[in-house]
Amino acid sequence: MTSPKPSGRLAYDDSSTPAEMGTDARAVLTSLGWEHQPYRPREVPKRGEIEIPEAAARLARAINLQLDGE
Repeated sequence: MTSPKPSGRLAYDDSSTPAEMGTDARAVLTSLGWEHQPYRPREVPKRGEIEIPEAAARLARAINLQLDGE
């Protein structure tokens, strides 16, 4: 088995400048229709109570975990 020939380009080496990559990213966002929707993390409210099965509670107690509601 022979080893592949090195390409001369490092895995982390990118030939594009940050400005070029930013332009590319904006072009992709525009093509997807996301250009005017900046990322904003949102909080999602919890839905009801989380039920912990008895088997999971026994296992948690066996390894000394603290579960909510106990």
